[in-house]
Amino acid sequence: MVSIQRIEEIIKKFNDIRIAVIGDMMLDEYLIGKVNRISPEAPVPIVNIEKERFVLGGASNVANNLTSLGGKAYVYGVIGNDANGEKFVKELEVKNVNSDGIVKDDTRPTIIKSRVLSQGQQLLRLDWEKDTDISEDIQNKILENFEKNIENIDAVLLSDYNKGLLTNNLSKKVIEIVKKHNKRVMVDPKPQNFKNYVGATSMTPNRKEILDYFGMKKFTSEEQIAEKMAQLKEELKLDSVVLTRSEEGVSLFKTKHKRIPTVAREVYDVTGAGDTFISTFLLSICAGADLYEAGVIANMASGIVVAKIGTAAATQDEILEFYKDNDSILKSI
Repeated sequence: MVSIQRIEEIIKKFNDIRIAVIGDMMLDEYLIGKVNRISPEAPVPIVNIEKERFVLGGASNVANNLTSLGGKAYVYGVIGNDANGEKFVKELEVKNVNSDGIVKDDTRPTIIKSRVLSQGQQLLRLDWEKDTDISEDIQNKILENFEKNIENIDAVLLSDYNKGLLTNNLSKKVIEIVKKHNKRVMVDPKPQNFKNYVGATSMTPNRKEILDYFGMKKFTSEEQIAEKMAQLKEELKLDSVVLTRSEEGVSLFKTKHKRIPTVAREVYDVTGAGDTFISTFLLSICAGADLYEAGVIANMASGIVVAKIGTAAATQDEILEFYKDNDSILKSI
């Protein structure tokens, strides 16, 4: 059980925490309109666009979550030298995210994912991206920007969407720099890149990602989950492993397995829930929470954003309100 007083004590400290986010930066575009007829040219709906909005996506959504929760975020990544890149930087400014670590690359576009919606339903998604590894020159620029600011941050979050930013070389050098300065580094990984993150403080794979890494189709028991988390921790020399399990909650492993069940809430959209979880978890750890306390708080934050439509973030007030609304359940955890 984590008391409301303890949660308040932890999240009040979020305002003093500075996190560097390194990863695949994206811009999410939402085109919202009405469908009144089918096209005479092909059997597809015609959407009369009434509204367009842009929000931070990918690793930049992690930064958005950090600032929404009161933390200070510094981002390090790549965008194209294009109009969407300008929109992206503007969104960072709106969200009070420090963009000094962003590098422009003339050889690749700013990653943008455009979603067409009508009556609350997504009809189509269009992606503009190049997912080959960034060049050695771009890697060095990112590392230079990052290392010169290392003293101004409390922890690092590596947000991997497998779009070519977190190369084996870049990831290893970031972890070396972080450990040299006695900071924490937490990773939200993709299974094909797990071995890039040897020596990180913690990793937060989801159920599918850890199954893919071990070449498995499913877990057959809680004991097997604990066994694989312990194996991952050992293989990658991590301090802990945090496994997000969707409707089954969260599993934590440092010296033993501990599970935190999901608090029941209506789910509208799971987009970005993992970003919310890892952001809240790392802020909580930096604020003095233990692994279990951080898991409970991050689980609540994720529960908040899945009840919202589209890429979203939680706030300190929403977490406290969520606790009060579900106190009988949370007190039993």
